[in-house]
Amino acid sequence: MTPEPQPTLTSSPTRPAAVVHHQDTVAPALKSAGHVIVDSLVAHGVERTYVVPGESFLDVLDGLHNSKIETIVCRHEGGAAYMAEADGKLNQRPGVAMVTRGPGAANAHVGLHTAWQDSTPMLLFVGLIPFAHRDREAFQEFDIKSWFDTGAKRVMVLDHPERASEIVAEAMFAAMSGRPGPVVVGLPEDVIRREVSPALHPAIPVAAGGMGSADASALEAALAESSKPLFVTGGNDWTQEAADQLTAWLERHHIPAAAEWRTQGTVPFDSPSYVGPIGYGRPRPTYDLLEETDLLVFVGTVPGDVITDGFVCRQDWNKENFLVTVDPSLRGRSGPVSRQILAKPEAFVRGLEGISLPVKEEWKAWTARMRAEQERFATLPPAAPAAGQARMDTLMANLVPRLPDDAVVTFGAGEHTNWAHRYFPTRRYASMISARNGSMGYSVPSAIAASLAEPKRRVVTIAGDGEFLMNGQELATAAQYGATPLVVVMDNQEYGTIRTHQERHYPRRVSGTQLRNPDFALMARAFGGFGVTVTEDRDVPAALDAALAAIDRDGVFALIHLVVEQRVKAY
Repeated sequence: MTPEPQPTLTSSPTRPAAVVHHQDTVAPALKSAGHVIVDSLVAHGVERTYVVPGESFLDVLDGLHNSKIETIVCRHEGGAAYMAEADGKLNQRPGVAMVTRGPGAANAHVGLHTAWQDSTPMLLFVGLIPFAHRDREAFQEFDIKSWFDTGAKRVMVLDHPERASEIVAEAMFAAMSGRPGPVVVGLPEDVIRREVSPALHPAIPVAAGGMGSADASALEAALAESSKPLFVTGGNDWTQEAADQLTAWLERHHIPAAAEWRTQGTVPFDSPSYVGPIGYGRPRPTYDLLEETDLLVFVGTVPGDVITDGFVCRQDWNKENFLVTVDPSLRGRSGPVSRQILAKPEAFVRGLEGISLPVKEEWKAWTARMRAEQERFATLPPAAPAAGQARMDTLMANLVPRLPDDAVVTFGAGEHTNWAHRYFPTRRYASMISARNGSMGYSVPSAIAASLAEPKRRVVTIAGDGEFLMNGQELATAAQYGATPLVVVMDNQEYGTIRTHQERHYPRRVSGTQLRNPDFALMARAFGGFGVTVTEDRDVPAALDAALAAIDRDGVFALIHLVVEQRVKAY
């Protein structure tokens, strides 16, 4: 079927049509509100939507039929929401998921929480019961505002079909403006079927803020007085250009930068200014940086719970902290604030480039010391396999040299993620896609979203055995749409992070953390991909070669089921 022409945004959707006297002029045909919603998403640049279908939003699904938007049909609403959230991290516009009422909305909530805590722009469309059935305990009825008000930036319901395009524009704006986050839009099934004008609401510009002259003067003075300055980058509101410009400025001034937990790559892994990640499980020298530095500049994020180790580190109100964020509320901030600069990273970096200071010898020594610590920390273990059981160290030592410079790593939560924190070479912005709210089950869906969004890049996901089974069924989605990630499942037969806490507080009383697992490689083959199980370390290099060859030769995803010893950690 030939796609119908796609509409573009109009400049004034509410302006009355001009009077035209040509006899053959025909008014534009009406469209259903559901179709207008799809047209509006196209006009806002949405390329794909992640869907678990429901009868409550069939008209929107019908609108997607001939649309430019690729409809990715997922196997669980949690997987769909995770994919949309990851899509929002990878792009300069919100990721979009669509689910049905009641149970579908409940299942998608985990992705919303991830988007809320990770400051990710995301839209969740939820089909609702008919307007006339409201407040009658109808089948799958729920109160969408009560459910989502505390975990979304806005919750909107389309009760007036003529506002369909306007609500899309408002939702897009709300998700991207200020501190980015998730927006929920409810779609009553009878309302979206009503016919309305096809004119589209224009996109609403998002303010980026900026560094004014007073801000620039204050930052320049603070830097001039500082002996040990440190930048910390984070958040999902960057562009590659801004990341490159910041890196060049830091390197030119011999000033170090650390990365917020699970956001590595803004300042590249190989940069002489990059000194490592700050977050749970961080190496000790990086943790000590926060107390030792005499000027801390956060860009795109704030010092929150994880960075400050539970609101403990960097709490002295005499410390100097500059916070660069477009969120005026400073939500999640802990510790002192010397100055807030209301700007998105790109706007801030443009102003930063106007600051040029003589390089201090103290800066060179400070940066070189911490860079040397990071290089030691990230040095790969021996690639030669050891005797005995398979080891993650051996896999990473053989994988990293095979990776292109633009490789992407994704993961959810668990101790298995620390191998990526330590060794994966994040050399550009959005090369580490993860769940900073500690949400499990994120690895496979995020890898699928990354592979679909960036099909020419090598996508690797590292999953724990407990995490993998929470959304491993989405490998069916990968096979259906041609996503080709390399999936590494580290199988240590336990919920490792919880076991670590358990041993700390209840030593030698193992309870509720042990697992018995299936053959994950067999599952991968059943879903249509390549799968291999590795139990001996000597077999790791050959398994990795075979997995990468299957991706490149056959265009399928590949899974390595790595059975390792318990209690072995990355650091």
